Amino acid sequence: MAALGSRRVRTVGRLRRTDTSAGKRRNRAVNKYVALLRGVNIGGRNKVGMQRLVEAMAAAGFKGVSTYINSGNLFFSLSGPATFKTTEEIEGLIRDEFNVVTDVLIKDKDDIGRIAAAIPKHWSHDRQTRVDIMFLWPAYDDPLALSENVSPVPNIDTVEFVGGALLWRVDKDKLGRSGQMRLPGTDLYKHMTIRNRNTVRKIAERLGVGA
Repeated sequence: MAALGSRRVRTVGRLRRTDTSAGKRRNRAVNKYVALLRGVNIGGRNKVGMQRLVEAMAAAGFKGVSTYINSGNLFFSLSGPATFKTTEEIEGLIRDEFNVVTDVLIKDKDDIGRIAAAIPKHWSHDRQTRVDIMFLWPAYDDPLALSENVSPVPNIDTVEFVGGALLWRVDKDKLGRSGQMRLPGTDLYKHMTIRNRNTVRKIAERLGVGA
């Protein structure tokens, strides 16, 4: 566990930093990815049309392009690794096509499968309970960095860390007292993109990995 003062964030499995070079160790088989767009289509701001995005990606030469819901989950395939250049290309395409500046975090199917599998089976995202998966940029993909920036409230928040993401559960009637409410405006918040538990499981399913 990674201690947060008197609070604790549980660390699940071995820390694994986001590694866009991982594909270099693989062969040239087609690899499936999801690009997680940060902060699009929220409250009428940063509008990115998903069908138009699919068409623009295909025109740019990306294969197997599709999306899932408007929160910005963009699937594509590459015959090789996704690199920092891939991220820059997608960010630039969105900027040019929609005049929207957004950060993009790319995860491969193994990353998503591992994170989805770490979500406790009894955690349900429903009318009573909120379960958020906070995907982390590399600067905060570390228990020590998180321990200095995350303050879960005892008896309200349950927070677990798995390499690449924070898993955060809170009852909705206690959300106003949750440590999650302290995140907006922080540098950590600017280096994460959030999906709920149901969305992450659907992403895993679309990538062909179990959850």
